[in-house]
Amino acid sequence: MPFVSQYGFLPLSAPPGKEALYNPAQCASMDAAAPGFGVSIEQLMQAAASAVARTVQRHWPQGAVLFLCGPGNNGGDALVAAQILREQGRVVSVFSLVDPSVRQGTAAWAQSQWQGRWERQCPDFRRFSVVVDGLLGAGLDRDVEGDTAALIQSLAASKVPVCAIDVPSGLDGASGQVRGVLAPATVTVSFVRYKPGHVLYPGRTLCGKLELVDISMPAPALQQANTWLNEPALWQAHLPQLGAQSHKYTRGHALVVGGEQMTGASRLAARAAQRAGAGLVSMAVPPSVWPVYAGALDSIMVAPLDDTLTTDERIRAWLIGPGAGLGEQTRRLTLALLATERPCVLDADAISSFAEQPQELLDALHEQCVLTPHAGEFARVFETAPDRLEAARLAARQCGAVLVLKGADTVIAAPDGRALINACAPPWLATGGSGDVLAGLVCGLLTQGMPAFEAAGAAVWLHSQAALEFGPGLIPEDLIAVLPRVWQRLLSRA
Repeated sequence: MPFVSQYGFLPLSAPPGKEALYNPAQCASMDAAAPGFGVSIEQLMQAAASAVARTVQRHWPQGAVLFLCGPGNNGGDALVAAQILREQGRVVSVFSLVDPSVRQGTAAWAQSQWQGRWERQCPDFRRFSVVVDGLLGAGLDRDVEGDTAALIQSLAASKVPVCAIDVPSGLDGASGQVRGVLAPATVTVSFVRYKPGHVLYPGRTLCGKLELVDISMPAPALQQANTWLNEPALWQAHLPQLGAQSHKYTRGHALVVGGEQMTGASRLAARAAQRAGAGLVSMAVPPSVWPVYAGALDSIMVAPLDDTLTTDERIRAWLIGPGAGLGEQTRRLTLALLATERPCVLDADAISSFAEQPQELLDALHEQCVLTPHAGEFARVFETAPDRLEAARLAARQCGAVLVLKGADTVIAAPDGRALINACAPPWLATGGSGDVLAGLVCGLLTQGMPAFEAAGAAVWLHSQAALEFGPGLIPEDLIAVLPRVWQRLLSRA
């Protein structure tokens, strides 16, 4: 994956398996629970510090090392790591953000491990080959101010390589947002599980190279996860299964509503639904533009849009929004499709048309619906917040449907609180029409019986992998063309 470090998205192979993302509160609960299962906090800190020391030795094997130590356990990790490197013969300096006498609990134990001298004033960062950032932990819930902010600003301005413990100081580990100031890390060493802030922007671009370390946290102490990196292990078991006697009707019939002006958007969506595996795909379009659609589509059936649309019991899933047009007609059609209580994907204009009557839409949605807004469309109906993960969760819970908040760090949220963060989308997906393809993929998977949350996660992943498969220069039609290769690789490893 040659583009990973440059563009800030994670490769397919990192990390493997069902990778849960734990927020800082969950991590604190695990630390507190560990002693009850035979592993002390001191043992966990020793393991974390050893990992930090190994990382420094691997990336910066020569030169002096400066440790910046905060008052809590993050600073404790730094102090123990500093002593490990000192015993290995490295030239190590330690600067404490607070008077050492104020440390308590495990942080005080960590302080007792340090046998070197303390720097009374923060030395010139440029004297060191690397600065280890152990100032603040991942659970930062307010902006950094005062002397701490000045220290972090000075570190950032020095351009000296930074090895961050858990997260770069100033980063909110739950949201990926910067709390006032931050010195970007060259390498970030985290423990047990990644945090949402490691993969949500802007945090993803500020952590540098992410290294996850097993510190022998006892399994019974692990928290129940509700957030994961979006990857096949989470939804592969729900993928449609083809048998020797499968045929187009068993694979399902999808219907895409087309608009009068932007006819290409819904055509892209319909073709994507085919590539997702729907057995049949039809389009219902205004009679005035029926010849435009019919002349451009071969294997997709085109019918005039009329009031009998919802009476066809053969249709398993609907898609409305791409190129549908804003206004009363789109609102009316959307509500009619939702009233069938069959799976339905709402994108673009099907969402924005409710900007003046958002409650009307929220009241009509149900658990088999998937909404796929980008940030602007989301803001027309739902409350926004810098924390995209929590904003998507709140919206999904509010509307009782699955919410796909599109972006470089797409969030898929279910009404029950589960969420996926997609971390493998390349930047060349940012092109008009790619969202229409995504909506079509979701619809095609719903048509074949996938549950809404899993269908949304699979569609987002397939969409990203198709973009990676093609590379820079992508246009939406390319996604559809390369999807068979992505499917082949996915199914071959099942």
